[in-house]
Amino acid sequence: MNPNRQSFERVETWIFDLDNTLYSARYNLFDLVERRIGTFVAEALDLDANGARRVQKDYFHRFGSTLRGLMVNHGIDPDDFLTYVHDIDVDRVPPNPRLDAALARLAGRKLVFTNGSSAHAERVIARLGVARHIEGIFDIAAADYVPKPHRSGYEALVAAHGIKPRSAAMVEDIARNLVPSADLGMATIWVRTGIGWSGEGDASDHVDLVIDDLADWLSDLVGLDADGG
Repeated sequence: MNPNRQSFERVETWIFDLDNTLYSARYNLFDLVERRIGTFVAEALDLDANGARRVQKDYFHRFGSTLRGLMVNHGIDPDDFLTYVHDIDVDRVPPNPRLDAALARLAGRKLVFTNGSSAHAERVIARLGVARHIEGIFDIAAADYVPKPHRSGYEALVAAHGIKPRSAAMVEDIARNLVPSADLGMATIWVRTGIGWSGEGDASDHVDLVIDDLADWLSDLVGLDADGG
């Protein structure tokens, strides 16, 4: 795909990941979630901090999320987990008027597809000031608690929202999560964060475009100047 404005004129549905995608990874909001995950694992499995971190990372890599590993191996209630780990202060992420203005000009409907909860997503997009643009949130519960990059969640998203994959674009900060999107025929945009594991699987055959900041890229795409006008 030629990564210019012409390339994205056919997009009817924009699908955005949430954490480290709609807001910049430099705000370290997801670090707060990760710390809560570590504490939850330690308490649920009676582990010290180091043991909990090993389990947390092992389950993330093997199952796609720590939650999935806890559910499969320990029967953890997903609602208990999600309520606990998302009990964070989102105020470290500032409102983003530039992103708001770009989304206002961007043609097509906008959805959020997250491995987190809809409650967390709602709080974040409200904080960013972009909730008015988001038509729907497809969260981990809607995916039957099977996380990205398992294909079943993507297929469920497409069915739930009547998405035509070849008229859709997926924006993600974890490169491997774009594989199913590409396989379904979506355009794929990887937000490069500089976090090592987020770049795993960044092969060019399933990443159409690499960007460093969503608001900047969308502003250019829709023709906003630096002042948002």
